Amino acid sequence: QVQLVESGGGLVQPGGSLRLSCVGSGSRFSSNTMAWYRQAPGKERERIASITPSGRTYYLDSVKGRFTIARDNAKNMVYLQMNNLKPEDTAVYYCNTLSGTWSWGQGTQVTVSS
Repeated sequence: QVQLVESGGGLVQPGGSLRLSCVGSGSRFSSNTMAWYRQAPGKERERIASITPSGRTYYLDSVKGRFTIARDNAKNMVYLQMNNLKPEDTAVYYCNTLSGTWSWGQGTQVTVSS
């Protein structure tokens, strides 16, 4: 089973930036479309960005133009660069495959507040 570990969250003011990282164990990481998800308090988890093994990306409209997903297959890493953060981006952020098939990691908390 692939284990996922997210990091890079924190407290940031509106308009600020954060870069999230996710590392996965195992050889299957590089052959999967990977995605970032987030779950805000009282809301369901939502997929906000994904990236295919070849680098094709998809973004939820609410983050398009502000967030950038990237991956390094050699390092089993996927990243999420988040710019111009808004209070509504506050959530726990997770990475997983496109269909969420692997065990969920602990996530990383992002809090956007002045």
